Amino acid sequence: MDAKQGPSPRRALKAARDRFGWGQEEAAEAARVSVSTWSRWERGVQDLRPAHRARLAEVFNATPEEVSRWVGADSPAPGPRSCPGDAASDAVALWRADADPERRPGLTALAVDPSAWPDSLLHWTLDPAPAVPDCAGRRLRVGMSDVARIEEATRAFAAMDRRYGGGMVRPAVVDFLRTRVTPLLSGTYSEPVGSALMSAAATMTGLAGWESYDLRHDGLAQRLYGHALRLAKAARDPMTGSWVLTVMSQQAIDLTQPLWATRLARAALDSGRRAGAPPRVRAALLLREARATALMAAQADTPDPHTRRRVERLLNEVETTFGRATPSDAEPHWISNLGHAEIAAEAGCAWRLVGDHVRAADCARTALAGFGEAYPRSAQFNVVHHAQALHGQGALDEALSVARPAVPMANGLSSHRALSLLRSFTRSLTPHRAHPLVREWHDYLATELSPAA
Repeated sequence: MDAKQGPSPRRALKAARDRFGWGQEEAAEAARVSVSTWSRWERGVQDLRPAHRARLAEVFNATPEEVSRWVGADSPAPGPRSCPGDAASDAVALWRADADPERRPGLTALAVDPSAWPDSLLHWTLDPAPAVPDCAGRRLRVGMSDVARIEEATRAFAAMDRRYGGGMVRPAVVDFLRTRVTPLLSGTYSEPVGSALMSAAATMTGLAGWESYDLRHDGLAQRLYGHALRLAKAARDPMTGSWVLTVMSQQAIDLTQPLWATRLARAALDSGRRAGAPPRVRAALLLREARATALMAAQADTPDPHTRRRVERLLNEVETTFGRATPSDAEPHWISNLGHAEIAAEAGCAWRLVGDHVRAADCARTALAGFGEAYPRSAQFNVVHHAQALHGQGALDEALSVARPAVPMANGLSSHRALSLLRSFTRSLTPHRAHPLVREWHDYLATELSPAA
């Protein structure tokens, strides 16, 4: 007689809660059971009643068949193929959790996962694209006009984001994903419509990630970016994938992760080239690689003239490539805000990282002149960048004078990045903390920076 086998851990059940960023306590609360019960479920020492399996299907936006596989229960008779596919189903689960007031605090508190960047890159570059699911038989018929409405909404949300910051717009984006995009993904559509729908969902999910990043909810932003990249993969859309990769690279730059910032930027450029990206898109992707490369140089233990020369070559290539753009180019809508001002702003960040504060200051001034009042968040960033560059040149009094307008500008934005820049500039003044002008700056922040900010 064979020895009795011990219980097998239900790894798929644990993976389901990991996708939501939950510990066992949060998962147990959602399932309306005790933590000890949930623990016994995961360890495989307690079976789940049908009512609990139905509850898990609701919580994790899964089919009964999926839950049965997770917990090793007998599956019900197979029915029509589940729609949407895995990439869309997982994204929908995150949108629903993000829109739930009880679950959102746990998501916004998520830490950045260093393993997520290599996992995303490996999935994007090596895994085959899944087939667009066969959704025949569903009641809601989806056409290109439905996709166009998602794209139109994304453009409107992006314009509001640039003007007011992520905190003002993000709730509306998440609600739109949950209430408007989710039903469409579960509708009936042809393969071309399905691919376009996945692309539109990827772009809006990436925008939700961008706004989370603007609020410095970096762990949540990273997860939304990962889902956006999976949706772009399901859509077989390397152009949208290149955009998601480049915003992932920007987050890695801000988190001072030069290796992954550079790898993500290069993967974005490679995807753009495969997609036949028009000149302005290629210029944007080159610009991100230049900034990531500059961070690599700034973080090196010893000065690296080779890396600095590469930054300069990349920035020259940006200008040349951008100059080839024509009004007749077929461009994605997410590139619409790239102009000379944005190029100057990004180039200034790269020059500051490699220690060329004179060029950085010139770029910040050029960017400010171009942004004007149309892009208040970008203008606020470049006021601070200008002050940082002047401080890098040793012009402390001029830097503090230039920085002052950035404080009321931050008050008018719902952007934690705007505040982070002010804090970073203020920390750089620590060696001069006894200077009367620096003490006056601290007093100015204390009295003028909005308590809400």
